[in-house]
Amino acid sequence: MNKKSKIYIAGHQGLVGSALVKKLEQKGYSNLILKTKKELDLLDSAAVKNFFEIEKPDYVFLAAAKVGGILANDAYPADFIRENLIIQNNIIHNAYLTKVKKLLFLGSSCIYPKNCPQPIKEEYLLSGELEDTNKAYAIAKIAGIIECQSYNKQYGTNFISIMPTNLYGPNDNFDLKTSHVLPALIRKFHEAKINNKKEVEVWGTGAAKREFLYVGDLADACLFLMNNYNKSKIINIGTGEDISIKELAETIKKITDFKGKIIWDKSKPDGTPRKLLDVGRLRDLGWKHKINLKEGIEKVYKVYKVKSSSS
Repeated sequence: MNKKSKIYIAGHQGLVGSALVKKLEQKGYSNLILKTKKELDLLDSAAVKNFFEIEKPDYVFLAAAKVGGILANDAYPADFIRENLIIQNNIIHNAYLTKVKKLLFLGSSCIYPKNCPQPIKEEYLLSGELEDTNKAYAIAKIAGIIECQSYNKQYGTNFISIMPTNLYGPNDNFDLKTSHVLPALIRKFHEAKINNKKEVEVWGTGAAKREFLYVGDLADACLFLMNNYNKSKIINIGTGEDISIKELAETIKKITDFKGKIIWDKSKPDGTPRKLLDVGRLRDLGWKHKINLKEGIEKVYKVYKVKSSSS
């Protein structure tokens, strides 16, 4: 991409999209196309077609998606599969029709089977059963990968697919009903501290292990791959390191300075036992994350404190 290329970031107000905008602007890319949900409904096929025909972007970052944690995925599976399939179909097909030079599709590490060997290599895709609680979302993302690969094969497009690990960042979703584990824990411990509570309840046993990537690092990786990777094979993005939910809770407890106890609700699900990505393919290309987990959580908590005090 050159600095004047027309770059469309689908989902620019979300966790990933907002980090991409920030990173692109920092690197001097000035011709960014940004549309809010009110300006462009990505579920509206005619509206998306019209947008691509008028704007004709050179490059597309497909970061728009309906996302959520275990609770939301388990409660609204029909919404997750329907909306994600429609968004992907609309953008990928119109990118092809208007001859977009390159598209980057953001998948998710939940595309991999529940009981994968660890760390998870890209070739483990479609090798086993998916985790039940987010199967609908995972199937939608797998369809997006296959769609990109199919367009490349049939039409000679340059659509790449990346699989980020669990993400977190300043523009995260802190709603306890729909958020992922890390932002949910930040909110729980912060509210417990300011309300002088003696304990915080956390779902599961704490034994499940997760890998977390700061969203600013993901944005950096996306830009790197958009400029340096041109294959249909999917590519993992992560840190290559994981942590138990118990260790994560203790870390956030310390950062938020909560003095009480952690109570584990073992009647609630742990989700996938372990989910660590093999990032060898990405490292071989020359990219590695820069922000460690403690530093990243401190950055997010600093922003969250300001947001929560003003709301």
